[in-house]
Amino acid sequence: MTTLTDPPKDQFRLSMLIYDTRYRSATIQVIATMAFMLLVAWIISNTAQNLAALGKPIDFGFLREPASYDINQRLLDYSSRDTHLRAAFIGLLNTLLVALLGCITATIIGVVVGVLRLSNNWLIARLMTIYVEMFRNVPVLLWIVFIMAILIETLPPPSAFRGDDPASSMILGHTVALTNRGIYIPEPLFSRSLGDIHLLGTFPLRFDVSLDLIVLLVVLAGGLFASAHIKRRADVVQEATGDRPVTWYYRLGVVVVPILLVLIVLGFHLGMPALQGFNFQGGTHLRNSLIALWLALSLYTAAFIAENVRAGIMAISKGQTEAAAALGLRSGRIMSLVILPQALRVIIPPLISQYLNLTKNSSLAIAVGYMDITGTLGGITMNQTGRELECILLLMLCYLTISLVISAVMNWYNESVKLKER
Repeated sequence: MTTLTDPPKDQFRLSMLIYDTRYRSATIQVIATMAFMLLVAWIISNTAQNLAALGKPIDFGFLREPASYDINQRLLDYSSRDTHLRAAFIGLLNTLLVALLGCITATIIGVVVGVLRLSNNWLIARLMTIYVEMFRNVPVLLWIVFIMAILIETLPPPSAFRGDDPASSMILGHTVALTNRGIYIPEPLFSRSLGDIHLLGTFPLRFDVSLDLIVLLVVLAGGLFASAHIKRRADVVQEATGDRPVTWYYRLGVVVVPILLVLIVLGFHLGMPALQGFNFQGGTHLRNSLIALWLALSLYTAAFIAENVRAGIMAISKGQTEAAAALGLRSGRIMSLVILPQALRVIIPPLISQYLNLTKNSSLAIAVGYMDITGTLGGITMNQTGRELECILLLMLCYLTISLVISAVMNWYNESVKLKER
């Protein structure tokens, strides 16, 4: 009679980290990681020692020194007596402004161009092809400078609006002035304003929050909630009876009427720009540098988004279009209700990359004199203080944070709209 027993287990030996295939890959990864960390530590230590030898140890105290330069386009109050940290904060807001405006405009243009490029109309499809190929094959810096030159050379100076028989006049009911110094548009004002909330006191990152804006946003949110409730009730009625009640005027009313009442109570009116002296005064001034950068980034990125939209639409089976047409839907409804919702799962992932590219390309703003975070912190501040390493590190941290936030928001949106399989 034979008795079977388990084979004896091998005792672990250090040599198994190299000769045993079960441990070899982990050993190599640990060694490579340690080598990389040692290399990074050596670079940081060597840089710090060299900077100390030059009398420039790493120090961020320069952010508390007066900036002593002006920023022409800004969203918050700022003067040359403010600190470099305040100047960098203003520049960061300018970067976020261009990125937000550019992403919105580029998305609208890109979706329209991408859909029209698949049009059955030969002329429209070819014109959209020319637009895409023209913009995506020329560097965006050239488009920024080109649009800036067009704005300066073609628009009239403020002096052209002066006199009894001026050479130029304001448009849209004498409310908007297009000049070679920028565009002047009406400014929203409140005669019975609730005031502002001053946050962070005298800290360089201080900012004000308008109570008027908060009230309007709260009323708008309440209106949208009521509108959604009316829609849900209409869905219930349709599910029960088969007939959908007409509710559009109720939904429009609960959103618009409260907003109008709040605007009347707050004394809403528009501050019009007017020519005084050598320039326009009053209203909101949008400088040509902001407009040129915004238009160039939007048109350039829209060309890439259009290709993403076209690829997403072409990824949907033609049978979907034919089935929707068999149900009696028109081409516009087929596109908005059937094709685009399915194409989003293909469009959104590359769309995230385009948003990130647009945000990073906004660092070219200094070419037209727009003071973004690169122009302030990475430009004038760095040249004045001589703190190259600190400024570049902060600049990289700002762009990294912005990109990670955009990526996180868009990935969350992608997860919320993608098809849920059972």
